[in-house]
Amino acid sequence: MQLVCPAGNLPALQAAVDAGANAVYAGFRDQTNARAFPGLNFSDQELQAGIRYAHAKGAKVYLALNTYPDSVRLPQWQAAVDRAADFGCDAIIAAEIAVLAYAARRHPGLPRHLSVQGSATTEPALRFAHERFGISRAVLPRVLSIQQVERLCQRSPVAIEVFAFGSLCIMVEGRCQLSSYVTGASPNRHGVCSPAKFVRWDEFDDGSRTARLNDVLIDRFEPSEPAGYPTVCKGRFEVGGETFHALEEPTSLNTMELLPRLARAGVAALKIEGRQRGVAYVSAITRTWRTALDRYASHPESWAVDEEWQRSLSRHAEGHQTTLGPYHRSWH
Repeated sequence: MQLVCPAGNLPALQAAVDAGANAVYAGFRDQTNARAFPGLNFSDQELQAGIRYAHAKGAKVYLALNTYPDSVRLPQWQAAVDRAADFGCDAIIAAEIAVLAYAARRHPGLPRHLSVQGSATTEPALRFAHERFGISRAVLPRVLSIQQVERLCQRSPVAIEVFAFGSLCIMVEGRCQLSSYVTGASPNRHGVCSPAKFVRWDEFDDGSRTARLNDVLIDRFEPSEPAGYPTVCKGRFEVGGETFHALEEPTSLNTMELLPRLARAGVAALKIEGRQRGVAYVSAITRTWRTALDRYASHPESWAVDEEWQRSLSRHAEGHQTTLGPYHRSWH
């Protein structure tokens, strides 16, 4: 299975490649990708340098163009497709059918992957995207059980990529409404959940802190408590007289124990979430998964999860805890 790792900037791209990534995914420094945070992503020159670095070491670079433009802004996404082709990207990862259609028409030799933002969870959806837009791979949303993934691998006309590790989301990807409810800026169309310009931190004399999003209180942290980036879905709210993570507790997906089952199912690629994370995260997570994949390839019959792998992954997990998420559902 291919290991696809996040590259939020050029140092992260280089770190992922050096740690054993088969491919990295990156974005331009604008709203064409779903991690449009200030200080992240690539200029044209940086992306070209990253492609040269990756290709020199046998790795691939996929460009995320996975947000949804409106009619007025569609030419910006089309221009991004043109640049991806000109720079030598190995594939684009797109969700909007107009972007996929343009890429198929103008650059038929540029491979097209259906983004997780496309929310394709059925064989007919995958077949439609394959027949109409020539996609060669689809990234599945993180809402399916392992049994559903296995069935899709059997029936899909294209290669399947699944998320193996990283931050979870309670919403079906590509359909989130929570952030735009508070800020008016949609993560699907504007490229970021909780845009930085709406975030406010306040620190008090006792060392406690509060996080607000567009002046809405999202969370309050004690002096010694780790504070995550404020998003509506992972905030703490008062419900029925209790204050708790009413929607979702900060945690990370970790499918390490399912690696043999995903391999037997025919999954083509494992994706690591985290373009907004730093070089240390990218290096550690990539190296751990590279080791696990290589050991499985060498000795699949005797492969077992190494506890040190799990400790390493947990140290870099959101909230320092992990889950199998929907993968472990017993019902289909």
